[in-house]
Amino acid sequence: MIKTYFQAALVCIAFLFQGVANGQDVQIELGPDEIGLNETFTIKVTLANEKIKSYDQFPEITGFQKQGISQSSSMNLINGQMSSSNSIIQYYKPTKKGQFTIAGFNMTINGTAFPSEGKKVAVVDAKSTQGLKAGAPDPFADFFGRTAEEPEFVELDDDAFFSVAVDKEEVFAGEGFNVSLAFYMSEANQAPFQFYEPGKQLDAILKQIKPTNAWEENYNVSNIEPEQVTINGKNWIKFKVYEASFFPFSEGEVTIPRIAWEMIKYRVAKNPTFFGANRQEDFKTFYSPPKTIKVKPLPPHPLRNEVIVGEFQIRENITELEAETGQGFEYNFGISGIGNINAIAPPRRLAGANLNTFDPNVRQQINRGYGRVSGIKDYNYYITLNEAGEVNLAEHFEWIYFDPTRAVYDTLKPAAIIRVGGESKVNQAISSQRLGGLYDRIETEDNRFSNEQYKYYFTTGINILLLASVALLAFLIIRKK
Repeated sequence: MIKTYFQAALVCIAFLFQGVANGQDVQIELGPDEIGLNETFTIKVTLANEKIKSYDQFPEITGFQKQGISQSSSMNLINGQMSSSNSIIQYYKPTKKGQFTIAGFNMTINGTAFPSEGKKVAVVDAKSTQGLKAGAPDPFADFFGRTAEEPEFVELDDDAFFSVAVDKEEVFAGEGFNVSLAFYMSEANQAPFQFYEPGKQLDAILKQIKPTNAWEENYNVSNIEPEQVTINGKNWIKFKVYEASFFPFSEGEVTIPRIAWEMIKYRVAKNPTFFGANRQEDFKTFYSPPKTIKVKPLPPHPLRNEVIVGEFQIRENITELEAETGQGFEYNFGISGIGNINAIAPPRRLAGANLNTFDPNVRQQINRGYGRVSGIKDYNYYITLNEAGEVNLAEHFEWIYFDPTRAVYDTLKPAAIIRVGGESKVNQAISSQRLGGLYDRIETEDNRFSNEQYKYYFTTGINILLLASVALLAFLIIRKK
C-alpha cells in the first residue's frame, strides 16, 4: 500500500516538472478531463530558461471559482548543461457538477501572447480515498494535501505603496511637467500581490488627473514591467502604469486629486499543503496623496501668447554656401531641444529684398522618455536670390522662444551667409511677374467706377433736354401772345 502511494507521488512530481524537459519556450497545461467535486482544477504556464516578469489574468471558467495562484521554479544541470523553468499555477474550485467547456484563450507572458485551445472538463461526485478501510485515517493525507478541513488563510503585512509623482511643483505657462503613476513593493516585501484590471482602473483615473487646459504627450506605457529603484537608501521594485508630460496653456493651478489604486492581495495558508490551494484572493486599495502644480504667467512680451516654452537650439543644414542669381537652393532651419515639439511654429520671415521663398516642407520627430519630451522640427525652404553679393540669412529668419531655466526670451537666428554671384535678375524677375494687357494701364486709368462716369453723362444730358424744353415752351407762349 505504501509503495502505491509513493509511486503516485512520483507520478505527480513528474507531472509538475514535465514542462522543463519540453523544448518549447512557453507551455500552457490544463488539468485533467475529469475531477471530483472536492478536487481542484489547474491551469499551469511554464516558461523555460527565463523569468516570468509579467503575465495576463487567467481566464474565468463557468462553474469554477478561482482559489489562488502559486509560483514555482526549478533548475537542472545535466552533462554540464544548465536549464531552468518558471511556472505559474492558477487553481480553480468547482462549484457544481456537470460538463463544462473551457474556451480557447491567449496568455500574454513577458509581452508575447501564447494560445491555448481549451478543453472540456467533467465534474463528478466527490471522490473518496481508495484502498483504506472505512473510517480509517489516511496516513498520507497531509502529504497529498487532502485534509478534510478547509485551510486557514492569514493576511501578511505588506511593504508597498501607490504613488502619483510630478517632477515640478511650479512651471511657466507652456512649460511641461511630468506625471507618472506607479506601484512600489520593497524587495523585502513578503505579501503576494497581483494587478487587478489595470487598464480599466487607469481609464477612470485619467479622467480625474488630465487637466482640461493642457496639451498631453502620452508615453504609452503598454506593459507593466518591474524596475529596481532606490528611495532613501532602500531598494524597491517599481511597476509603472502611466506616464505623460503636460503643457498647460494658461496660468493658474493644475490639481491632481487623491487617487485610489486597487490590487489583488492574496491571503496565504497558515499551514500550506503540497497540492491544495495555498493562497486566497483578496483585495487592498492604496491611495496616493493629492498634488498641486502652480502655473505662472510668462513675463511681458509682444509675442507672449505665441512663443514656445523650453530649451532649444538651432540646427542648420545647408549644402551650398555659394549660389548664382536666379538659381534656387535649399535651406534647412531646424529647431531641436526640450519642450512641446508639436507646437513649434515656423520661424518668422523678416522683410528683405531680392530673397524669395516658398512655403517650407516640415518634418518633426518627438522623443518621450527619461521624464521629458524632446525632439526636432525641421523647416526646409527653397530660396532664390536675384542680386549678386553676400546674403546673411540672420537678417531674413528668426525664431523667438522663452527659456524657463533662465526665465528670459531668446532668439534663434541662422549663422549661414550665402555668397551670390552672377548678373542681376531683378528686372527679369519683375518682367516675368508682369501680367500685361489691362494691368499695364492701372497707373494711368481713373480709379473711379465706370458706372459713376456714365451716370454723370446721363444726368447732364437730361438736364440739357429739360432746359431746351423750357426754352421752347417759353418761345411758343411769347409767339402766341
